[in-house]
Amino acid sequence: MPKIKSIEYFRVLPRWLFVKICDEEGNYGWGESTLEGHTEAVEGTLNALIKRFIGFEAGDIEHLWQTAWRLGFYRGGPVFMSAISGIDIALWDLKARKLNVPLYQLLGGKVRNKLSVYAWIGGDRPRDVEAAAKARIAQGFRAIKMNATEDINWLDSPSTLTSSVERLKLVKSLGLDAAIDFHGRLHKPMAKQLAKALEPHQPLFIEEPLLSEHPEGIKQISVLTTSAIALGERLYSRWDVKRFLQDTSIDVLQPDISHCGGVSEIKKIAAMAEAYDVAIAPHCPLGPIALAASMQVALSIPNFVIQEMSLGIHYNTEAGEYDLTHYVKDPSVFDVKDGHVDAPLGVGLGIEVDEELVRSVAKNAEPWLPKEFHGVDGGIREW
Repeated sequence: MPKIKSIEYFRVLPRWLFVKICDEEGNYGWGESTLEGHTEAVEGTLNALIKRFIGFEAGDIEHLWQTAWRLGFYRGGPVFMSAISGIDIALWDLKARKLNVPLYQLLGGKVRNKLSVYAWIGGDRPRDVEAAAKARIAQGFRAIKMNATEDINWLDSPSTLTSSVERLKLVKSLGLDAAIDFHGRLHKPMAKQLAKALEPHQPLFIEEPLLSEHPEGIKQISVLTTSAIALGERLYSRWDVKRFLQDTSIDVLQPDISHCGGVSEIKKIAAMAEAYDVAIAPHCPLGPIALAASMQVALSIPNFVIQEMSLGIHYNTEAGEYDLTHYVKDPSVFDVKDGHVDAPLGVGLGIEVDEELVRSVAKNAEPWLPKEFHGVDGGIREW
């Protein structure tokens, strides 16, 4: 098998980090190592991994993954795993392109022909959801996700939760399913109340009702509500995931292919979840390479339920003109029809990256910085 000749990365707007790998025979693949708000940290990790992996056989994907994971002694966490993710995705894309097949063919073939998808409405401080929901319906979506609340205090007035319930009722009255993202913003005193208040109105799922570092609190909330509980974007490997499967506190797992170790790891995470009767709804408010990779895996796993898309998400529109479809030569691969996206027909990830545009934007792209929320007293709040 040919060896890895080069590994490059490209920081592009609005907040994404792409990876390209070439082998000695000229074969190439694209990956995505986006970690929102921590681009420079991931770039530093990529620099170290690039030095290690030049000269490795490009086809030995699992060996490269294990080398990064086990021979570095310190392992895991969002920065390290996001760097591995981009390299892993690119190697799978390269191999599938070399074999002239869609990536899902290397993962056991597809178990479905199209994927259920959802998009965002409402922004970080949710508002104008009726107009946004109607626009999503016109785009072909049948499900959306929106933030549950603005920033909120550890213990706040119960009245701060009223608008959350009203937004859910409004969006559902238009015929959409609606997932409600607590975003880890709420602490247990408020999260318990909101989960119970939303339950009669049947959200598609409630996401990150608490931050994942509070497994005991999440377990408590899971007992209090019949709403499906989802989380996973801040879990970075199967070792992070297993405690939530073992304590049966979640119903939907949301691994992010750009954060959790790439194609290799997310496929293993999905298999673990299947054994616990837990669904997979891949997290992906990111770029087109991450979405394409997520779709390839989703086509191949039996417990997939719905895929997140960043088309028109507030993080993209706030940053300027660049959106999900800007760096691919054929944007129609992401067309939404009656709530679904068809299985891509192309080789590899099923997309062709506009490398000329990527290189041009990367020349001057600044790193995206995380949001900051503060309360009226000046104290920091989760965003």
